[in-house]
Amino acid sequence: MSNLEKHPAELFERAPMVLTEGVEILEPRDVPLGGPRAMNVRRTLPQRKRSLIGAWCFVDHYGPDVVAERGGMVVPPHPHTGLQTVSWLFAGEVEHRDSTGSHAMVRPGELNLMTAGRGIAHSEVSTAETTVLHGAQLWVALPDASRGQAPFFEHFVPEPATLGDAVLRVFIGTLAGRVSTATTFTELVGAQLDLPAGASVDLPVDPRFEHGLLVEAGEATLEGTTVPASHLGYLQPGLASIRIAAGDRPLRALLIGGVPLGESIVMWWNFIGRSHEEIVQFRAEWQADVIAGGTEDGRFGTVRGYDGRALPAPELPNVRLRPRD
Repeated sequence: MSNLEKHPAELFERAPMVLTEGVEILEPRDVPLGGPRAMNVRRTLPQRKRSLIGAWCFVDHYGPDVVAERGGMVVPPHPHTGLQTVSWLFAGEVEHRDSTGSHAMVRPGELNLMTAGRGIAHSEVSTAETTVLHGAQLWVALPDASRGQAPFFEHFVPEPATLGDAVLRVFIGTLAGRVSTATTFTELVGAQLDLPAGASVDLPVDPRFEHGLLVEAGEATLEGTTVPASHLGYLQPGLASIRIAAGDRPLRALLIGGVPLGESIVMWWNFIGRSHEEIVQFRAEWQADVIAGGTEDGRFGTVRGYDGRALPAPELPNVRLRPRD
């Protein structure tokens, strides 16, 4: 999914963040994205005071949107570098095409994982059959040692697993004995968690990991702290178990986490690099190779099968882009 259409410097604009008994509550902010037919998303990561949770660097939550009223998702071909996109739906269907030649459908409960590596382009369009669109788009920053590799695409369907009253769908990494086969380049976890109203679960976790809980529906209590719907609760490393409880409605949430990346990144528009100069180069190559109709065998390649023009990059801000960690 393409990043924000507002001024690029606003990428790290801070939404309010509250620290309560060791749990940071990251409040969402509304962001329009996707070109001329922009759809609105609720963004909880990155923020000025927290750019990463493990290697997770970006969390958008959208819907449920009635497509007949809101127009669905129409994101033209756009570039990525240095990251993985994690597409996860709760309702609807999205057609994915990318410059490696991959053509796949994103469906509820199924992971679509795209590794950009040194550079990729892709498009995302909700299908004509979709009446309600509802999901999350997350990014993972690739470590410096892996970010120059060739791009590729994967699909994985996790089997639901029960842990007490909880139902888990582990789509990245390992949790509660369930293992995802999706490729990762740092130690990570990503899972959907469903709990009945009033129920709770103690999740065994890796104490080296920091974690975030995005509440998709209902209200959660995370280690004794309330996390409202569409908010993200953050926990520092050090816990071997996390207690999560549902309120008076069923809870659906996404748990993300990982070993702290330990690297500074420069993140602007749809690019992740390590310096201002790299981002300037990525933008120039996208504009020259794709937008201006240059070579098809450049860094980003060509998305075939999309009926329309690629998305041009915004103008760079008039300040140097700063590394963040």
